[in-house]
Amino acid sequence: MEKYLLYINGEFRESSDGGTFKAINPANGDIIAEISKATIDDTQKAIDAARKAFDSGIWSDLPGEERSRIIKQIVDKINENAKRLTLLEVTDSGSTIKKAGEDVFLSAKSLNHYSKMALLNLDEEVEGLSKPGVSKNIVKRDPIGVCGLITPWNFPLKMAIWKLGPALAAGCTVILKPAMETSVTAMELARMISETDMPKGVVNIICGEGSKIGTELALSPKVDKIAFTGSTEVGKIIMKNASADLKKLTLECGGKSANIVLDDADIDMAVDGAIYAGFYHQGQCCEGGTRLLVHEKIYDEFAEKLKAKIMKMKIGDPMDKTTDVGPIVNESQFNSVMGYINTGKEEGAEILVGGNRFGETGYYIEPTVFFNATNDMKISQEEIFGPIVTMIKFKDDDDAVRIANDSIYGLGGAVWSGNDERALKLAERLRTGTVWINEYHLLSDRAPFGGYKQSGIGREFGIDGLKEYTEAKHIHIDEIKDRSKKTWYGTVVPKD
Repeated sequence: MEKYLLYINGEFRESSDGGTFKAINPANGDIIAEISKATIDDTQKAIDAARKAFDSGIWSDLPGEERSRIIKQIVDKINENAKRLTLLEVTDSGSTIKKAGEDVFLSAKSLNHYSKMALLNLDEEVEGLSKPGVSKNIVKRDPIGVCGLITPWNFPLKMAIWKLGPALAAGCTVILKPAMETSVTAMELARMISETDMPKGVVNIICGEGSKIGTELALSPKVDKIAFTGSTEVGKIIMKNASADLKKLTLECGGKSANIVLDDADIDMAVDGAIYAGFYHQGQCCEGGTRLLVHEKIYDEFAEKLKAKIMKMKIGDPMDKTTDVGPIVNESQFNSVMGYINTGKEEGAEILVGGNRFGETGYYIEPTVFFNATNDMKISQEEIFGPIVTMIKFKDDDDAVRIANDSIYGLGGAVWSGNDERALKLAERLRTGTVWINEYHLLSDRAPFGGYKQSGIGREFGIDGLKEYTEAKHIHIDEIKDRSKKTWYGTVVPKD
């Protein structure tokens, strides 16, 4: 069994009160690690370390080339430890080994991309405002400062990298707090960072209760920004706490994305896409296509083919490379998902396939599709975060848009159609941050990702994501040397 300590100011240490918690394998209940549990005092020490490191300029004042070099060292460490990280992701989170291997590969790829972004000069002259001999106007991008990074349990390593990468590239210092449910790979990341040339205090990684640690990060006047991924409910709490000093925020919160299948779609391809959209990582994806909107002309045929395909999916040991569906992350989430299955039945939706616990060991749930569901049902409106898809009928494109937009969320979505022009017109009407056409789940380091409405604030990835970790400063340089030719806009300037 591994034992992990808090990583503060470049050193590994026990929590101030000696507290720990266990990491449990959701596939079989085995304890795989013991992790130090941070206290408020530990959190304050991590904040102080990050604050001191930022104010000293030891990271923010480094040339971009040097920051890039050090970030690339972490990339190399991830690649060197890829097999170990993959196995730990499986045992800690219940991810299938196929997905975990992909996650580790993409984490290294993303961080490598951010190492290159550290080389970018985001400063720019304001076009149309500067005039030779009159004035020069520059927008300078400064690192925002100390950042509290709070990540969720569904993609532990990936989400840590998604936040660490742009923060470090921009010149910020950080306190990373992973979810208690899946902290292991974040602590492995701390070990790897400790073996690089990263200056002390730039990266601090602590584990503990979000209600305590997250609250302290959000309230502390020494923290300049919070970047959070998690539920909308918790996002609102963080936003409220951060309002005490108008702290900057990026919030990537819940989703209930609409996966729309038009009557001219390739049905077989759309069925495969619906399974991928709704059941990837046991449906534990914030932008997953959990509302399956299917045109009434093809609804029954689609349902028949969907059921047949789902019944062939393999549920079981996530270490088995042939497994399609692994366990839910823990008992609490398992019970929550099973509760939604009961709710769907009570609301009058029919179960097309699934709806049961699988096996007696581990937190496994069959991929479940509710047939003849309506958009006003609780199972269609609330984020479930499990392998449950509600299949909703629509009559035309306008009806599909109306149903899709009838949600408090707006994170992802897709349109399946044999007509790209029709699909694009429909996609442009959806109130959501990402829309795929004849595809799902593909995200890019180069394109912004984030949500409309209660799915969040701000964007990750691309230039937009990098700028979220900067402050914009406008500098006006007056180049008129003759005082008599200056325009003072109504101000009386005394003559000599």
